[in-house]
Amino acid sequence: MPRFKPPLIPSSEITPEPVWESRRTWMKRAAQGALAVGAGSLLPGRAAWAQPAEGPLAGVPNPRYRVDDALTAEEDVIGYNNFYEFGTGKSDPMEYAGRMQTRPWTLRIDGEVEKPMTFDIEGLLKLAPMEERVYRLRCVEAWSMVIPWEGYPLAALLGRVQPTSKAKYVQFITAVQPEHMPGLGARIINWPYREGLRMDEALHPLTLLVFGVYGKRLPNQNGAPVRVAIPWKYGFKSGKSIVGIRLLEKQPLTSWSEVAPNEYGFYANVNPAVPHPRWSQATERRIGSGFFAPRVPTLMYNGYAEQVAGLYAGMDLRANY
Repeated sequence: MPRFKPPLIPSSEITPEPVWESRRTWMKRAAQGALAVGAGSLLPGRAAWAQPAEGPLAGVPNPRYRVDDALTAEEDVIGYNNFYEFGTGKSDPMEYAGRMQTRPWTLRIDGEVEKPMTFDIEGLLKLAPMEERVYRLRCVEAWSMVIPWEGYPLAALLGRVQPTSKAKYVQFITAVQPEHMPGLGARIINWPYREGLRMDEALHPLTLLVFGVYGKRLPNQNGAPVRVAIPWKYGFKSGKSIVGIRLLEKQPLTSWSEVAPNEYGFYANVNPAVPHPRWSQATERRIGSGFFAPRVPTLMYNGYAEQVAGLYAGMDLRANY
């Protein structure tokens, strides 16, 4: 399999993340404001070009998985994303993801299972009771969000296919639609996007198969029509727009680990003591908190240590980053 590597950029030429993020956001908002004043009602709002969320979901709030932090504003959750199939800019998914075809949609589960199955999206929605969970999501660039996802434990789906005794890992494979995903042409990674978990991580009750956000079905830019959410790991572990799940005996090669193994390990657990090669992970800033809001300390396992630390007992968390 060919390896695709990003261009090497001298560290001296990389603008610090807080600076470029604030500058870019300020310039974008300033430009939008100026255009709105000049064009009046002729300027479409963000909702005019964003992919709107589909109809409501009937998820029941689950108090066991609700953090006390204030929710991130919905407009930030749907407007500030990493989804490189649509481009590397944070607003590219919102601008281009509306082209993605989400119906019909099927998800195939196979590999080390007794009963390989293919589900359509409506079948997946009916598979288990839907619930709302409020999770922290942290991205590797040192920003974070608090998001109310709607879905059910991934374990409910995996149980249907009856994993064999050889199933040690779960691999997620995401959609490839060249005609609708302009970012595929950049060949940043070897598409399709692939991620993975150990079986015990995948079966953990915190690992959620997600169909909605803010009480509505997922908008395209957030991974419609089905994605996963793994709240104690960095955001890139939570694959979007999933079309395949494979249960494997050996650890799968994941997309970012293939491209930059020194930066993106297989586990990707939130760990403030292990810095990214190009920035610290010790502190974070909430999206929408303002340019000058103070950074806050990053919590081990993103605040879920009580629930998940036992999964990694005895492991060297620096070697298994």
